Amino acid sequence: MSLFPSNGPQSDPTVQPVPASVVAQVDAADSTLSNPQRAVVALGSNLGNRLETIQGAIDALEDTPGVRVKAVSPVYETEPWGVDAGSQPSYFNAVVVIKTTLPPSSLLERGQAIEEAFDRVRDERWGPRTIDVDILTYADVVSDDPRLTLPHPRAHQRAFVLAPWHDVDPEAQVPGRGPVADLLTDVGQEGVQPRSDLELRLPD
Repeated sequence: MSLFPSNGPQSDPTVQPVPASVVAQVDAADSTLSNPQRAVVALGSNLGNRLETIQGAIDALEDTPGVRVKAVSPVYETEPWGVDAGSQPSYFNAVVVIKTTLPPSSLLERGQAIEEAFDRVRDERWGPRTIDVDILTYADVVSDDPRLTLPHPRAHQRAFVLAPWHDVDPEAQVPGRGPVADLLTDVGQEGVQPRSDLELRLPD
């Protein structure tokens, strides 16, 4: 949503369109944010139009005040975790890097709101879902808060998280666990297939 009225016909002739230079200055200030923190978010979907849903979640993150999406990974297709083979559709997975002025708790709430907006249902553990929004890391924060454990307690074990994360940030580190590159080597990439025919876009 634009912060400014459209530059179309104005009923009040004294109301002038906002100059493009001013809009550019505001956008620049907004994109740099004030003392932003770097966070990494994993996205996954195995119901409905998976690619469209993940892109919608990325756009929703970008539309969040205090959040800017800075990088979007390639898409990977993976078999569902923790269930019998063939019992669920495969997942599309991706990772995004964001800069945010939101505290971790507010970022979590926003992720859950995005899940709800896409009709995420939590009927069963490891159940199929339209969208999964998981905070992997927030700056260098290490926390065992049961509501939001940081870094994500299983990220270092999951190739479907590590592979796109490594693509989008080859030098990434999992606090307390080490480089993503080393962790990915340890777990391997069996069952995790890159989908070079699919692409997610960085929001405008």
